[in-house]
Amino acid sequence: MSTHADELKLRLMTIELLRTAKYKRNITYRELASKTGLPVTVLSRYAKGHVLPNTARAKQLWKVLTKIVGLETELRSRIKFDDDGYFDNTDIIGDFNILQQAANHALANFAGKRVTRVLTAAVDGIPLATMVANVLGVNLIIAKKNKEVGVKAFLEETYVLGRDSGVTVTLYIPKDAVKKRDSVLIVDDMIKTGETQAALVNLVRKAKAEISGVFSIVAVGEEWKRRLKLSGECPVEVITYVKAPYDSSTRS
Repeated sequence: MSTHADELKLRLMTIELLRTAKYKRNITYRELASKTGLPVTVLSRYAKGHVLPNTARAKQLWKVLTKIVGLETELRSRIKFDDDGYFDNTDIIGDFNILQQAANHALANFAGKRVTRVLTAAVDGIPLATMVANVLGVNLIIAKKNKEVGVKAFLEETYVLGRDSGVTVTLYIPKDAVKKRDSVLIVDDMIKTGETQAALVNLVRKAKAEISGVFSIVAVGEEWKRRLKLSGECPVEVITYVKAPYDSSTRS
């Protein structure tokens, strides 16, 4: 998809979010004006479809409106850790509405940036990555734990699954799935230890391609930031951050 098309989609998407805040959540224009810093008359023209915000203002509005409409609050309400430091993500990755909002969030953050491929790891990241690839209009690559018959050559990356686990995992992607000219957005439902995401980063680097960013719905704790080792020019966008439980589990 062209940059122009991405930006137009973002502008239209922001209008829909504004209408959700105004008409479904019954938030007054006066309240919206105080939160967004925009005049009531401007917000009214946007909501009624009389005019579209430019791209810069759409991004500004999107950041404010997502907090008002409450995707982050909804996500937090669904995250409950058990005694071993795990949480069940079924209510997140199986909810189409949440995934659609998350994909729109990715579009809002990466519209205007060059993204030619979306890369994720099997299996929980696939629903989100599929929808993100769809809104960005690019192809999806899935890194798998097994080599598929019929693929002649692979890029592979092996990592240790969790501290002191003694278990290694290898991810494979077809060698020709990523080209040198590609700019790859790495997408996953959750980042915890950062091991899986670091492996995906290394796969992109082995293909000598560019990493356009990392996107996730949930990030747990801070440990993953040290493991990813990304330059400051590579954005990491996460919808909601939660504190790590007392136990550092092995799920990445």
